Amino acid sequence: MANYQNILVAIDPNQDDQPALRRAVYIVQRNGGRIKAFLPIYDISYEMTSLLSPEERNAMCKGVIGQRAAWIKQQAYYYLESGIDIEIKVVWHNRAYEAIIQEIITENHDLLLKMAHQHSRLGSIIFTPLDWQLLRKSPCPVWMVKDQVWPESGSAVVAVNLSNEESYHNELNLKLVRETQDLANRIVKEPLIHLVSAYPVAPLNIATELPDFDPNVYNQALRGQHLVSMKELRQKFSISEQYTHVHEGIPEKVIPEVCDELNAGVVVLGILGRTGLSAAFLGNTAEHVIDKLKCDLLAIKPDGFVCPISVDEEP
Repeated sequence: MANYQNILVAIDPNQDDQPALRRAVYIVQRNGGRIKAFLPIYDISYEMTSLLSPEERNAMCKGVIGQRAAWIKQQAYYYLESGIDIEIKVVWHNRAYEAIIQEIITENHDLLLKMAHQHSRLGSIIFTPLDWQLLRKSPCPVWMVKDQVWPESGSAVVAVNLSNEESYHNELNLKLVRETQDLANRIVKEPLIHLVSAYPVAPLNIATELPDFDPNVYNQALRGQHLVSMKELRQKFSISEQYTHVHEGIPEKVIPEVCDELNAGVVVLGILGRTGLSAAFLGNTAEHVIDKLKCDLLAIKPDGFVCPISVDEEP
């Protein structure tokens, strides 16, 4: 159940406007819950100076923390005045993503929101190294917010994997649709949810290497398999066929194009959170999709995901 009640907002320290905080308020006003505005800060110059005693350095760090907390309170002034429950927390930590994830684990936050910067020329979202660390390692869903007004009649698009290559894809598909429906029903009067899936075509040179192989027959069979799987999925959630989309092509091309066509406000997709060698060898399909999106993104991990960050790590 996507009844997000304990929301963590990662504050962007480089601008006054905070789209992620605005989106969190939008959710809480319709769904209830509480918000924590969280900012990890660090300045190595405070650690390197030899002119100050440890006590003086700690006092200066606390002073900076107090200044940034006051700045966040100013950004959230109108929300606080209107009665929105917002806690403000600033910490001194030299690895921002670890501080955020440790806060999620310690305080049992069930949703993380963070602003994603937009590429002014292409309209696509630019993700920073911090964004990627959070997307891969956060134990709770991550909502990356685009800095623009939610589109009129915007829909939610759920990207599902119908390849049947791994059994966990089926379970993750069910989780994605279930949580999207649940959240949409809570915060939108008439939610519009679309399901989208992509399937790859046979390589053009395969007919040369295998003379008896017919690419057209293969492609039609693969499309048929995906259509059957999509029908089974949509019927489980009483979604009309007109809101399902099965297209030929690679996911990183098909999914962003469908989102553009549908004027999507958010795309929901599963991310396995692979890191290290598994990410290098197996890849992260979701991350290739993410790079080309022009709308908000809600990334959800499969059940059983193990967060690689420990709460007892020192800053």
